[in-house]
Amino acid sequence: MKKIQLLYIKNVISRKKRLVQQELTFFILLENLGFNKQVDIVWAGEEGIWQTLVADFHSHHANNGEYWQAHAKFNLTNEHSLPGNIVFGLRYRVSNGEYWDNNKGMNYASQADSGLLCHTARPVLNVDWQTSLTEHAKFFPVTVAVNSAVAAEKVTIHWTTDNWQTTHKTRCHLQRKYWDKTALSNARNPNQYGVQIWKGWLKINHAFRLNYGIACENKQGQTLWDNHQGNNYQASHEPFKVMILNLHCYQEDNQDYKLSQIAKAIDELDADIVCLQEVAEHWNNGQGDWNSNAAKIINDRLPSPYHLYTDWSHLGFDKYREGVAILSRYPILKRESMYVSEDADPFSIHSRKVVMSQLHIPYIGLINVFSAHLSWWEDGFQTQFKHLHEWAEAHQTGHIKATLLCGDFNITAGSQGYYQVIDQHGYNDQYLTATRAVSEQNYRINDPYWQQQLAADYRIDYIFINKDGLLQAVSAKTLFTDQDYGRVSDHNGYLMVFEPK
Repeated sequence: MKKIQLLYIKNVISRKKRLVQQELTFFILLENLGFNKQVDIVWAGEEGIWQTLVADFHSHHANNGEYWQAHAKFNLTNEHSLPGNIVFGLRYRVSNGEYWDNNKGMNYASQADSGLLCHTARPVLNVDWQTSLTEHAKFFPVTVAVNSAVAAEKVTIHWTTDNWQTTHKTRCHLQRKYWDKTALSNARNPNQYGVQIWKGWLKINHAFRLNYGIACENKQGQTLWDNHQGNNYQASHEPFKVMILNLHCYQEDNQDYKLSQIAKAIDELDADIVCLQEVAEHWNNGQGDWNSNAAKIINDRLPSPYHLYTDWSHLGFDKYREGVAILSRYPILKRESMYVSEDADPFSIHSRKVVMSQLHIPYIGLINVFSAHLSWWEDGFQTQFKHLHEWAEAHQTGHIKATLLCGDFNITAGSQGYYQVIDQHGYNDQYLTATRAVSEQNYRINDPYWQQQLAADYRIDYIFINKDGLLQAVSAKTLFTDQDYGRVSDHNGYLMVFEPK
């Protein structure tokens, strides 16, 4: 792979009513040589003034590569002309050097309104592609550039929205003009560089994720593919994020500041669901004091407050009503709270209540979320988790995509209680799934390798998901450490990102 190389440039002028606009798009492939990098297009229009256009990261490529893209629009006014014909080169600056792709010192050229110019040996190339699905859009456009020498007769998109459990085929149509519906523009002569433009629209409806590859059949009976180096192209909606944290029941120094730090983390990390434990409010003779409720205070400090559901279970530290809470970006469709302990005495620390919320996650569906703080193994964990599991199972209908058991379970990873959750009741530890890259097919918690890994794992806070659920964590991050928002509790928090399997 070259350090940096131009794949294509698009140069299109659009005319809509009185607005005349020139649009330039550069698509680049480079080798990932480090984290701190900058990619620029150094270019000049017909006025001869050299300028710098900054490119942005687009997506990852196989074999340690990255795609980058730069885009610019120019309006024709009485004071400013359009760039017209341009010349340009690509510059890649990274910690260990500076690299150029400037047509071997001769610079590249692109004529005004000339459409798409490919600079790659690939005979079939997916162009103008995006990695994100547009909200509410039921169709996904695919634009394919085919070298005219291929003599293409048919271009077909092979695609799926359910990880290839079912597949679809959509025929593309040859564009007589290079038409960009978004920009309402078309090039006068898109084929002057020997490139055919084919376009297809995939009816994806409300799918969360799309995978696809492109097949091109020519007159000689050959089929040429662009399937992203065998990885297929992918576009998806944003995954959803769940944060868990035990608040330590108002036992922290500088408590007010720490509640603000928690709200700051929720906002900056864009968490969709937050499950809190040891949520305290003043006892007030057992009547409570809503304005002192820690979950309410955190929620009130968010720029846009979430939906909040909280309940308490027992007297904590002789002065607080102590409980659990769920904050949700999405409306709570169903809410329940229940003691899972045999004891329901509010003056007993072994009285443990759990709250449950049912939520609809866009493009994913219904999920059930439980925020729990259970007792240690010797203080009743086994019975409490059994009751929690039975409660969760009773709500696991055919419409529920997954059940998330979140919070402080007071069992260490690899302990007897942990195996009860994993082996006997059929849940997956999502932190382990994400950080160890373990899939449903090879998740073997009893394997000696995993036992060795768990030996030094002192977590007692988890997100468990039922193994037959349709969600899984794709990344997990430890929070509230000295390296991010500071320590806000005697527990760390965790942020996990979820997608459909």
